[in-house]
Amino acid sequence: MSYDVAVVGAGILGLAHALAAARLGKRVVVIERDAQANGASIRNFGFVTVNGQQAGDCWQMARRSRDVWAEVAPKAGIEILHPGMLVTARRPQAEAVIDAFLATDMGRGCRRLTRAEALEFAPVSERVTAALHSPLEFRVESKTAIPRLAAWLAETHGVDFRWLTEVHAVETPKVHTSAGLIEAETVILCPGDDYSGPFADRLAAYGLTRCKLQMLRVMPTRRPPLGAAVMSDLGLARYLGYAELPEAQALQTLLDAEQPSHRSNGVHLIVVQSADGSLVVGDSHHYAATPDPFSSTLVDQLMLGEMEAALDLGPYAVTERWLGTYASAPDRWRLTDAPDDATRLCIVTAGCGASTSFAIGEETLAALFA
Repeated sequence: MSYDVAVVGAGILGLAHALAAARLGKRVVVIERDAQANGASIRNFGFVTVNGQQAGDCWQMARRSRDVWAEVAPKAGIEILHPGMLVTARRPQAEAVIDAFLATDMGRGCRRLTRAEALEFAPVSERVTAALHSPLEFRVESKTAIPRLAAWLAETHGVDFRWLTEVHAVETPKVHTSAGLIEAETVILCPGDDYSGPFADRLAAYGLTRCKLQMLRVMPTRRPPLGAAVMSDLGLARYLGYAELPEAQALQTLLDAEQPSHRSNGVHLIVVQSADGSLVVGDSHHYAATPDPFSSTLVDQLMLGEMEAALDLGPYAVTERWLGTYASAPDRWRLTDAPDDATRLCIVTAGCGASTSFAIGEETLAALFA
């Protein structure tokens, strides 16, 4: 059978392109080498983040993708676990970044909270002096949301899925796979952080590397409900929507002095809650062409220590640990390459795939079928 569009890769970026193509009335096939998505798309927080994304097209695409998530999630049976984001501050320099962000166009709809007001959303610690609240964000459970999204695309939009199928070469309209030839007028490759497949020579020119991150799941004894995802001072110094503000320089300098191990290990805090009351906590950032597969106890301790500084959870147990990797580039947050008029390579080269992919998919398909 021939198709209008073949998408290689069934992570969130591939599924976003499949949705955009299906909405244009195209016959779509998604080709995936594994039995299900198993990479960054299911190993992350499921945190659809808008504010904190870099000003410009990244923030704008996050806004649009958030709206698509809100539309698609209930149709696909994907539960939205909690809305909003709470960025806690423990230092005057962090409060200054919050105030500066609120003065930008990106800060519209957000508000500064006192500690007492922040307690309405999360059990913040006594060390927290203020917080930024954004109503735009929400959280889904990645490990179930991505499979449900794929199933909904198949059932509702007629997207074909070829699982356990390796793509050996692409010569659009011919896609050579381990299961034989698949034909499609347009081919979109979303390889994540695997740069060894078709068009590896083109990808090599971008200087891509990989980022390894550590993640934890903790179960508090009290299981206090979170009314928002929680971040901290470290996030204000790292997320570019905050960190590129002039006021962030003083915070970065202070954190380099006070929390050098956190900074050198790329640790910042995100805490989100699952339906069973457990918390997903992370994360760290280590960059290498081939990251080692090992977790660091020190990094786990750094992340948990930052969680305890921001939140008063009481006793808890660590119930899971895992590693994730995602594509990274030194000079861009996304990559779109055109080997020819009917073929595209698309990679999110930062940790914002869940937050931006739907808009990227729409942009790619609009350009291809203008």
